[in-house]
Amino acid sequence: MLSYRHAFHAGNFADVFKHLVLVKSLEYLLQKPGPLLYIDTHAGAGSYPLKNAMSRKTNEYAQGAGALQLQQLPAGFAPYGRLIERYGKQGIYPGSPLIAADLLRDQDKLRLFELHPTDYPKLARLFAKDRRVRTEQSDGHHALKSQLPAAQKRALVLMDPAYEVKREYQTVVDSLLAGYKRMANATYLLWYPVVQRDWIDRMVRQLRTSNIKDIWQFELGLEADNREHGMTASGMIAINPPWVLPRQMGDLLPVLQRQLASDRGFYRIEQIGAG
Repeated sequence: MLSYRHAFHAGNFADVFKHLVLVKSLEYLLQKPGPLLYIDTHAGAGSYPLKNAMSRKTNEYAQGAGALQLQQLPAGFAPYGRLIERYGKQGIYPGSPLIAADLLRDQDKLRLFELHPTDYPKLARLFAKDRRVRTEQSDGHHALKSQLPAAQKRALVLMDPAYEVKREYQTVVDSLLAGYKRMANATYLLWYPVVQRDWIDRMVRQLRTSNIKDIWQFELGLEADNREHGMTASGMIAINPPWVLPRQMGDLLPVLQRQLASDRGFYRIEQIGAG
């Protein structure tokens, strides 16, 4: 459908949650000297102005990254917090490709896929001079197979489609299983919105009964599940996450809940596949 534009939602509570998980995962993987391949299957525009009409229309940044009291957050939040502050001074919120590019080293590579005809040119221009990066205007679900297994022997795959149609909840599972079959030691991060809990439960059941062993589910919710008010929570399925990630999220998610959701919110940290 390609009607979804992330610029309306950049920096909202779901982005804060998603990008925190991404940063903590990269932070751990980059402790090893060997090169890493980063794959972003739905990269978007890469960066998002905070003062344009799209951002002002929803004001979601002000209720997400803009509402964070960084000085009151645990030290583990600092790497992501510094990115928010630095890019915020430039009047933008960094998307996942820009966050990854900022953290990755000279020996690492980025493969960024985006299908939207308006967002892809912005993404391509943003990284035109970065030799580590290759962008492609294509469906990341289909492109993923061509990238794995990674020549670098290590990879992190971020998958966060717009879920514009219901069948996307099945497509992401199929993509994860296909990617895992080609490279079982890669780290896979699948973001999802909680709009109808039944769709998420179906995804989890399929992954739980797969041959994948090390699977974790993380969520940050603004309120209890509600079929009438759109996205109530943001979640991440993590396959082969850093072993420290559950403990780190245990330190960080309660504080994020208090700052962004107050007593109406919740968080989840659950292993759904036996490690």
